[in-house]
Amino acid sequence: MGFLLMFDLTSQQSFLNVRNWMSQLQANAYCENPDIVLVGNKADLADQREVQEKQAKELADKYGIPYFETSAATGAEVDKAVITLLDLVMKRMEQCVDKPPAEPANGNGATKLGDAQPNEKKCAC
Repeated sequence: MGFLLMFDLTSQQSFLNVRNWMSQLQANAYCENPDIVLVGNKADLADQREVQEKQAKELADKYGIPYFETSAATGAEVDKAVITLLDLVMKRMEQCVDKPPAEPANGNGATKLGDAQPNEKKCAC
């Protein structure tokens, strides 16, 4: 599972909301550690900018996630942000596929119907 978490570079309030959005993602995502890329949009509106690149990079570093500045109007850096997210998701999926299957509950290779466990997450996403 992956998310492009976007905020508006021309709105300080939008940037301040990122922390809340991160909390909501972490609490409500289908996995414990979803792949997230932080994206500051409207980079083409430099004269209206309220959020400095340094601020946004520091926040991304705090969460350990990549950061990009994009412009939906011009298309600048949009592809890089999306490709980065896709790469993260694909790496996670490859790790899940490469994991050996879990050992059966009773240890002899057979599973009794009464031993069935509720669906558990088998990988991080």
